[in-house]
Amino acid sequence: MPEEVLFESEDRLDRTDAAALLRDAADRLDDGTVTLAAGDDSLTLDVPGTVDFEVKAERETGAGGADELSVEFELEWHEGDADTDDSPVRIE
Repeated sequence: MPEEVLFESEDRLDRTDAAALLRDAADRLDDGTVTLAAGDDSLTLDVPGTVDFEVKAERETGAGGADELSVEFELEWHEGDADTDDSPVRIE
């Protein structure tokens, strides 16, 4: 299935600012509506009561042998899907 990018932004932030942004996103998620904004671009998403939640940690070896580490959090849902109840992941 082809992918259409609806919104994309990448910024370099200090750890404290990144944590604050994640907390704000969590609050918006809890409310059920998430608005993504950067510059003149914005996108508002209505998030259903149940979503697929993926956490992934990766190591990517770049040129010159310098490793890049990342943690990715992904929420996914299909428009019109019914809610499901699976065993949740924990972040400790």
